[in-house]
Amino acid sequence: MTDRTIRNLAHLRRSASTARVLNLLRVWLDHGHESEWAERPVFQTMALNRSLIMKHRLRRDEVDSFYLRRQVATKVIIPLDSRDLKAGGRYLFVGQRDYERVMREAFGLSPSHPDMKTLALLDRLPSLDPFLLREQLRRGGVDPAFCYFSISDSDLERMSSFVQKEIRPLVTLSLGPDLESVGSTRRLAAKIMSNRPTDHMEALRTTLRLELEEYEDGIFCWKGFLYYKWVLTSLRVEAFGVADAVKSVRPVGKVDRESRTWLERGRSVLHDRIIETCNEAERTLAIYDTAFAGLTDKNRPASFREFLLESPQLFSKLGDQLGAIQHIVSFWRFRFSSGSSGVAVDELIDIFMDFEAGLAAGQAGRSASRWAA
Repeated sequence: MTDRTIRNLAHLRRSASTARVLNLLRVWLDHGHESEWAERPVFQTMALNRSLIMKHRLRRDEVDSFYLRRQVATKVIIPLDSRDLKAGGRYLFVGQRDYERVMREAFGLSPSHPDMKTLALLDRLPSLDPFLLREQLRRGGVDPAFCYFSISDSDLERMSSFVQKEIRPLVTLSLGPDLESVGSTRRLAAKIMSNRPTDHMEALRTTLRLELEEYEDGIFCWKGFLYYKWVLTSLRVEAFGVADAVKSVRPVGKVDRESRTWLERGRSVLHDRIIETCNEAERTLAIYDTAFAGLTDKNRPASFREFLLESPQLFSKLGDQLGAIQHIVSFWRFRFSSGSSGVAVDELIDIFMDFEAGLAAGQAGRSASRWAA
């Protein structure tokens, strides 16, 4: 590892999980003494359950690590010293060449081990956002303790209220705008947010003429769209604040001419890309709004059926977009909080480059489907 990589890894030790990072090391340090942490882990293998898992943008020299071309991979980092991350760590990519052999030699895991399935579930997600991560794991039969996810009860309640408001037109379509629909809206929202909504929503699947697997995938992505729409309502304000801060932040210490020129160019580019990525995410969400309106306002279930069939691609695109923005906002909040040490020019350039790369990956991951915004 380079010195800068080690420095960034040390930052990760102090920060919580984000859309880009699942910090199981931090969870262990904070909750490892609790029985729930041990009884309901994410991974059965102790080294994995104390690891750092990242959505990592592949560099040019890393692309050949995979049989199939991809831009983002799930990176598992095992620290050499859990108390001192400056010592660095070993890492591997989920699904890399000779993956099964590497996992067998490193952890003694066979291809059928439950932890291999869990890693595959994580790899299928566009981001490691705690809410979607929790839903994806439960969907795959893995039910970790709540301490593994940085989701508060108040956030869950606000999310539930938001979903009720969003799906009320669907209930009104079925029952009419009477008092009974209030309770029905709450019940339908609970079904959508449950681990297996298909257990209670067979009528909707029949109406949409979807096979069970298509329907389950679509409902999961529908849930993801609702969650991301809720996230964007608050994230947009913070993201615009970071975009403004990017144009004014100054490094400490001496800045040479070349670095000053790069930073001035980087400020403008990064500011514009943050704004544009937020706007692109809104356009992607508008695709869902249009399809849902076709179901509820125009009595055209076929449009929503087509949306659910296309939703995995759109969900991945939206995850890339908002995952990049969530990472920028959460890291900026962490690194530039009140009382934080000043940022030297080399580190500030690293931060700008990291942010730009994440936003560029989100743009490169645009879906080629006819729904693309």
